Amino acid sequence: TERRAAEAAIRHLARYDPLTKLPNRTYFREEIMRVLVQTHEKHERCAILFIDLDQFKQVNDTLGHSQGDELLCAVADRLRTVVRDTDLVARLGGDEFVIVQSPMRRADQAAGLARRIVNLLNDTFDVDGHQVIIGASVGIAIAPRDGIDADTLLKNADMALYRAKSDGRGTWRFFEKDMDVEAQARRNLELDLRNALAAGAFDVYFQPLVSLRTQKIASFEALLRWSHPQRGMVSPADFIPVAEEMGIIVEIGNLVLQKACIECMKWPDDVHVAVNISSTQFSRSDVTKAVRHALAVTGLPATRLEIEITETTLLQNTHSTRVALETLREMGVRISLDDFGTGYSSLSYLHNFPLDKVKIDRSFLKGIGSSERSLTLLHGVARLSSQLGMTVVMEGVETEEQLKLISAKPGVDQVQGYLFSPAVPANEVAGLLAPEAPRSDESEWPSRTAYETNIVRLRTAASFARRRSSKNEDLSGTSRGSTTSTG
Repeated sequence: TERRAAEAAIRHLARYDPLTKLPNRTYFREEIMRVLVQTHEKHERCAILFIDLDQFKQVNDTLGHSQGDELLCAVADRLRTVVRDTDLVARLGGDEFVIVQSPMRRADQAAGLARRIVNLLNDTFDVDGHQVIIGASVGIAIAPRDGIDADTLLKNADMALYRAKSDGRGTWRFFEKDMDVEAQARRNLELDLRNALAAGAFDVYFQPLVSLRTQKIASFEALLRWSHPQRGMVSPADFIPVAEEMGIIVEIGNLVLQKACIECMKWPDDVHVAVNISSTQFSRSDVTKAVRHALAVTGLPATRLEIEITETTLLQNTHSTRVALETLREMGVRISLDDFGTGYSSLSYLHNFPLDKVKIDRSFLKGIGSSERSLTLLHGVARLSSQLGMTVVMEGVETEEQLKLISAKPGVDQVQGYLFSPAVPANEVAGLLAPEAPRSDESEWPSRTAYETNIVRLRTAASFARRRSSKNEDLSGTSRGSTTSTG
């Protein structure tokens, strides 16, 4: 009858995901309870594979929700092809899927299935004419070893999934008992991050970039720092990825942007400030709106602000990213490509995107003192960038030998690194800029060139500034190598 058909349709809707047509969380819980009873009675084992798409949110934000839905359906279709008739594929929600592998006689069966899933989902998807690569990570829990009920198994598989993502994504991990401790630490870190954001506990430090032509500070790069009351100084590498996954990175990034603009207003008019905008910020927020707001409330001229982006941002190569970069340049903001050479290293970026500055990664300095090839490569990249009309910065300069080799040929315009100064708190920037900064030992080197004397002045000023703040002494171990405001 029509009533029975309607009731059947309602039951179906209650147990199946309307988008992918896969069983939903409700059906999964019913099925896993049945499977657990069966495996217990037969003294068998089963595996729970928790699957999360690594780059789904980025695709959803850049291409749109309808394309995101299309991608989820394509993922579901692929997952159906890797399971047996006795297995179950379900969508828990969002970009999370789960597979119940039953029966599972050996652990390597679960590992083999996880491997096939990762490989299958790492292949390119065609979404509305766009070639998309998302990748996936998998966490595995085995019953009854890792739990005898659905909630425990899902929780443990989720912890294994977190470990897989922490290990670099695109892989799988089995649950281990120590992951419970790790998960609690993660929850504590997330809570501390939210509290720090609410309390305004994040600081912005500044590292100088020195002009080789004028031998003076040309700009400062704004770097995010977090001094935790119990943990001490927390490295951006430890908390930025967590902030991105929590969805609070845009708020943190806007905070850094505004603080940097406020401080720059206190400096000489010819000194600029550079702020890093991560690829996540670009994909999840209106960067141009945030920049306009920061400039408006602080009064900083747009020409004194530089926005640093990474190769990952350019790799997305979305229309919205390109429009945002072009809009920023039209406003007068300069665009810098940060850490060039560490990502996908395509020289075409230098020609195809609206860039004003390229910052060559410190890795190019390895071996330049002993390898002519390394030095030639560095000078080649610098010369090409310079010929394209860009300002060229060499990052990570730590020795005078490196500086002399860099300066031997034209191409590099500015340098940044520990040879001059680490990142310092905002209240110590004046000590680096002031011409009256202490330099009592300068007269001991009458044979030094004017350029070398200026290096001594800057390094002495930086040392003097650090001595005034014991807090910065605690930071010296974490500031090395951290050259972005968002990690």
